[in-house]
Amino acid sequence: MLKDRTAIVGIGQTPFAKSLPGTETELALDAVLAALDDAGIEPGEVDGLVEYSIETTDQVTLARNIGAGDVTWFGDVGYGGGAGCAVVGHAALGVAAGQCQVAVAWRSRKRGAAASRPWVQAGPGAPVGEGGVPRTADWYRPWGLLRPVDQIAMLARRYMHEYGMTRDHLANVALAVRAHANRNPNAVMYDRPLTREEYHAARWISEPLCLFDNCLESDGALAVVVVSAERARDCRHRPAYIHALGQGFTPQHQVMTNYHSADPLLGPAWACARSLWRHADFGPADVATAQIYDAFTPLIPLSLEGYGFCGRGEGAAFTEDGGLCWPDGRLPLNTSGGGLSEAYVHGFNLVLEGVRQIRGTSTSQVEGAATCLVTGGEGVPTSALLLRG
Repeated sequence: MLKDRTAIVGIGQTPFAKSLPGTETELALDAVLAALDDAGIEPGEVDGLVEYSIETTDQVTLARNIGAGDVTWFGDVGYGGGAGCAVVGHAALGVAAGQCQVAVAWRSRKRGAAASRPWVQAGPGAPVGEGGVPRTADWYRPWGLLRPVDQIAMLARRYMHEYGMTRDHLANVALAVRAHANRNPNAVMYDRPLTREEYHAARWISEPLCLFDNCLESDGALAVVVVSAERARDCRHRPAYIHALGQGFTPQHQVMTNYHSADPLLGPAWACARSLWRHADFGPADVATAQIYDAFTPLIPLSLEGYGFCGRGEGAAFTEDGGLCWPDGRLPLNTSGGGLSEAYVHGFNLVLEGVRQIRGTSTSQVEGAATCLVTGGEGVPTSALLLRG
């Protein structure tokens, strides 16, 4: 249904920092208005709004404050970082179906301050769920798996055991995206190099994951504008056509802790990828660059396998010999620095970097990039987009 019928024509973002002034709503408004200005579209033309379900600014508030007209398509997508590509895809579906003409998707986040993170208030125990039925969290929080990093560390250890991944492979991911961020003036880690020695000397956060295996905690907001392919030709910038959308999670999935499934390392990326490639005219070998959700370094080898860039158990080896690096890597990855080194805004900055690659304006521009994969979070019900020029 989607296949190149819609395009992203406007992108906007605030600065990224550990602590920004203003509320999440104010940041969201700044990003949305910047994206509309980038597209050359007036706020009164916006009639579609799609957001993350964890967004604190609802569609009514945003529409009223930007001066939108009648809004005839709106929705939200759950599961945190898994929603980044889906909110754009749902905006595109509204445009493709004729339910709206100008759709906006956005994410605004203020989590730079440690006290704002939900797991800071969590104790080692967890209450029983409604009606006395245990929630999934009741089975792991009493043993200290309080934070997302603790949950992913378990999967990383399993991957090491099964396939021989080492911490050097994780370092390959961290060093590649940091090098990309060092060329991006908007990145939190701009001009802050990282060496392999510094990576290995860093303090543990949740063994086997150290400080540099974790994404940043940052404030910021981003937005995109989606219109029809016909209208996109008259907008200010080269359109990034939305070629395909995928969403998915596997049977018996448990959010972040897929430990009890038949194969914990076959995560949501596998289900999402099957849907994505089924609707596409090209495959992984034709992708020029990828923006893969990187809240934690182990998610990269898992996602490389799930989306078909290498075989099962080969994701760690794929990172060797500069495989993820710009400009000569097999798959230049997270070319703005990603969640690890640009900013962590639940993966939405990856969407904007995908658009920049198609436009030819990235600070780590892949020569002739006409295709780009963008993904949401592995470990949760997820989503992915294929963009093309």
